[in-house]
Amino acid sequence: MLQSMRSSAKYIWILLIIFFVGGFLLVETSGLLGRAPITSTTVVATVNGDDILATTWYNALNALEQQATQQSGRSVTLDERRRLGDQAFEQLVTDALLRQEYRRRGIRVTAEEIAEAARSSPPPQFAQSPELQTDGQFDPEKYQRFLSSPAARQDGLLLQLESYYRDAVPREKLFEQVAAEVYPSDERLWNIWRDTHDTTQISYVVFRPEVIADSTVSVAASDIREYYDKNKKDFEKPARAVVSVISLLRTISPADSAAVRARILALRERIAGGEKFEDVARAESTDSASAANGGSLGRGPRGRFVTQFENAAFALEAGQLSQPLLTPFGYHLIKVDERKGDTIALRHILLPLKQGDSAATITDRRADELARIAASTDRPASLDEASRKLGVPIRRAAVLDTDALTIDGRFTPSVGPWAFQGAKPGETSELFDAEDGYYLARLDSLRPGGVPSLEQATPEIRAVLAVQKKLDKLMPRAQQLAKAAAASTLEQSAARMGLTVIESAPFTRVGGAAGIGRLNQAIGAAFSLPIGAVSAPIRTYDAIFVERVDQRVLSDRSEWEKVKAAQRAEVTDQLRQQRVREYLANLRESATITDRRKDIEASNRQAIQVQ
Repeated sequence: MLQSMRSSAKYIWILLIIFFVGGFLLVETSGLLGRAPITSTTVVATVNGDDILATTWYNALNALEQQATQQSGRSVTLDERRRLGDQAFEQLVTDALLRQEYRRRGIRVTAEEIAEAARSSPPPQFAQSPELQTDGQFDPEKYQRFLSSPAARQDGLLLQLESYYRDAVPREKLFEQVAAEVYPSDERLWNIWRDTHDTTQISYVVFRPEVIADSTVSVAASDIREYYDKNKKDFEKPARAVVSVISLLRTISPADSAAVRARILALRERIAGGEKFEDVARAESTDSASAANGGSLGRGPRGRFVTQFENAAFALEAGQLSQPLLTPFGYHLIKVDERKGDTIALRHILLPLKQGDSAATITDRRADELARIAASTDRPASLDEASRKLGVPIRRAAVLDTDALTIDGRFTPSVGPWAFQGAKPGETSELFDAEDGYYLARLDSLRPGGVPSLEQATPEIRAVLAVQKKLDKLMPRAQQLAKAAAASTLEQSAARMGLTVIESAPFTRVGGAAGIGRLNQAIGAAFSLPIGAVSAPIRTYDAIFVERVDQRVLSDRSEWEKVKAAQRAEVTDQLRQQRVREYLANLRESATITDRRKDIEASNRQAIQVQ
């Protein structure tokens, strides 16, 4: 076993994942950005007065990019880079807030605590490593032997584990302080149980504002102004860009698909002829993350993979090799190592669908021509010239800086983030090379984000207030129905008024019901009204209901008592996690945070363009 342990690269990668994805390793070096105007002292953010250096953020981002590239076998798109940048930034901010809390609460960690944690509580990625398992379960003895092995010492893994626990232990201490007192009472557990198990079924008449003509209600300018002043922050909107895009897609022909299938059939023949699946996967699979482990996708239950892949995998017996399987990712070969009930350990080899060499060459040449004519220029007409010369259409679309760009329902990578990273209207982008093709964009217009003016927000406010005025108009009719139904029946009264009574399906307090909604006044009344009684009008934010409870089925407390202990353990864990999330959210909400990422990215981009 120790011999296999000496191949320590996988463990170094595991630790990199721990540190950068979990946020426990903050690398602070300089000179990363080359010609960019970023120095080792440039500050990207301040958190309650504590600085986060730009180099720290860029290094954390680059580590996440490298991980994503290794897992996918391709470069990340600008959309993915933006998401990873946000992930790295949020973790750095959280780490800064936590360090401040450690100081405030006097939380420290000793060398003995670090050593004990390393011995008794391995990082999750170690516990899941097949080399440290016996019969599919983590083996503490193997882990202890690994910690004592020369490989662990010589390759610096023990020092990296120490760094991991130096951050993990105080974090655990803090969270224990925050959530230790959480303990749900029997009454709370019973109420939680009832919320998901009590059911009711109602009949109701609904009055919706759509039946009132817009022309019959008017909203005063003073009401709009008052609403705007009270709810100004709710109208804050992200930046919006309008872009024109030329796409040169790598269209996969039937011949291309047949060629990939023939190649994977050849790999299957090699394996059937005696070559080890693991060796072929390492050499041939394009899923680099699993290929490094001989194609292993680990052990787990159903629900981890796309439907086609999962159905094919669970149809195999242990040791069986699949026929070529086509999914949206390409062609797969699957081998099942072990099956126990609904848990399966398996490996795969992936060959993605891609253009043949001749077709790819044609696409590449067209992309080169597109870039020559129109890429990275401030002359708007260049994109139109490229469209005419290449005979490809220009498609126009709008995108928010919080969203990915889609055109005709198809995701268009990198263009969205580019539009908000310092580009000016009329400017064209560089040529973006993605898995499915090439993209080049022109920024047609850009609206900054922020709170709109009263004039800009007026149409939206008028629509909101108009709904409330329509409900005001509907209320007398709803009151008339409720009064008449109390003297006869809901059905008779509704028929006389030309209204329809709707019967709901049974629903729970938290599940809600079609046509009624979730967690609103109408749902609450359905569990509080006497059975058979007709309610007074119940007004929600977008409708008025008059309802009658027809049936209610309450939970059996004796059945609940049988599962109370298990429920308490589950709910306690959930509540403690919730308490920690709320605590972190409150830390963030009360913190003074200055985020300079957009300014730094824009100045960095401009400096590179100048050079």
